[in-house]
Amino acid sequence: MNLAVLWLALLGFLLAGYFVLGGADQGVQMLSSAARDERARTGLLACLGPFFFGNEVWLVGAVAVLIGAFPFLEGSLLPGLYPLFVALVAGLVLGKAAVQLRGRATGRWSRRVWDGCVAAGGAISAVGWGLVVGVLLAGVPMRDGRTFTLGWPMLLNPFVLSCGLAFGAVFAAHGLMFAWMRVPERIPVRPAPVLAVATAAVALAVVLGAGTGAVRPVNPAPVWALTGVTALALGAAWWAVRAGRAGRAFAATGVVAALPVPLLGVGNHPYVLLATEGPGMTVAEGAADEASLGILTAFGVVVLPLVLACQVWSWWAFRGRVDRGTPTYL
Repeated sequence: MNLAVLWLALLGFLLAGYFVLGGADQGVQMLSSAARDERARTGLLACLGPFFFGNEVWLVGAVAVLIGAFPFLEGSLLPGLYPLFVALVAGLVLGKAAVQLRGRATGRWSRRVWDGCVAAGGAISAVGWGLVVGVLLAGVPMRDGRTFTLGWPMLLNPFVLSCGLAFGAVFAAHGLMFAWMRVPERIPVRPAPVLAVATAAVALAVVLGAGTGAVRPVNPAPVWALTGVTALALGAAWWAVRAGRAGRAFAATGVVAALPVPLLGVGNHPYVLLATEGPGMTVAEGAADEASLGILTAFGVVVLPLVLACQVWSWWAFRGRVDRGTPTYL
């Protein structure tokens, strides 16, 4: 395994970790609008308190790896999907600011406005990530092997739209399982209906991807294998919901949230950008030179374990449920 493939695996690991942990945040944000009253909504958002900004470390790490280890991929990907990434950043900023500012609002209507912003921020981020993954799975119109521009036909592709819907539904279900685990008495809706919507949305994306030919992976066998794992994880989530096991349900939906990353990476290997026509961008073409990757590796073996250790400690330290006496600034 060369250094470029190693860093690509690390990029996928960080992005998958963000989908699991940040996806739970966004799911709770979306579902907060369904809370019956202010007390229930505050209790629901309180479960985010210790992790709300810490989970963004995974996204920051993924962006740092993309820029440092894959400068040519970053130079093509970020300008090409610029409108989607702007929407993603706007959703993240809106949701995180609103969660904090709603607790400082004094008027009834101002608090309702911030509540709407909390839910909208989570939905924009979740659906935006789904659209990004959908576009990359379907392929992009590469020019000169390096550049492409996002157009409405790409964005309005039924498969791409179904990916946005699937991400939104899966993150909502994942966030609900997280809230069920942390504040079981204050979840706004029953888990089964939300999980049913997520299952249907994932099934729709799979059918449209395979049935319309929107997805033409380079390596079909791993894609079908990972699709089977997704089905098994959804089945495990259903079993956990019926058995009343919130922790296992959260783990199962976390697997579903993470699987699009290896689906994209393994299914299109050796390409990091799949082209709709002609050759795409390979791992070697998107990565920095070996000398630069060697220097990054020397820093990475020191910094990344420390970051991961801090994340593990944070989740372990605040693993308990949020009860009525737990203080919160939200």
